[in-house]
Amino acid sequence: MTAEAVIAFFLSQRKTVLTFYGYSGMGYEDEKGMLEIARKVLSRYSPDTTLVNIGVTSVGCGAIYPLAKSMGFTTTGIVTSLALEHPAGVAGISESVDHICFVADQQWGGNLPHSDQLSPTSRAMVECSDILVGIGGGGIAEAEMLAGKAQGKPVYFYPADMNHTRAIQYAKRMGLPPPESFDSGKPELFKN
Repeated sequence: MTAEAVIAFFLSQRKTVLTFYGYSGMGYEDEKGMLEIARKVLSRYSPDTTLVNIGVTSVGCGAIYPLAKSMGFTTTGIVTSLALEHPAGVAGISESVDHICFVADQQWGGNLPHSDQLSPTSRAMVECSDILVGIGGGGIAEAEMLAGKAQGKPVYFYPADMNHTRAIQYAKRMGLPPPESFDSGKPELFKN
């Protein structure tokens, strides 16, 4: 789908779109704590009038999907079409997503190279979202939440550490030094 087709689909649902951002493959150091934050946020909204949107994974922030379903919410997910080209990407899709939109894109999200413009996937995420909630998160989440904030959308941020062991293993695999910090880095950017 194009970003425009995804946006049109979300508009046709006629519901408030509550989008969660955070860590995906890296997971959380304190997943129970992350889910408790998500439960408190979700309890402020009605399942009758709100869609819960995330990036389709079953891990990390995607652990919110089963929680949202148990609370009666319809769930959606937006992800780059690159996930279809990588079997691990498709295998990691949550079974608790009601509607998945694959956006035709050449990257996983964030800003386009050498630009402050969002990739098609990230543009769809931001344009479809009415309320943006970050629980930790990396560079793509940050780019999307900053874009939402620039558009005047409500953005809420809760600091959280990524899974320390996974982050260290990832850095080692990539030939990088171990992380100096395990948090998302810039919560002051999202103070309301």
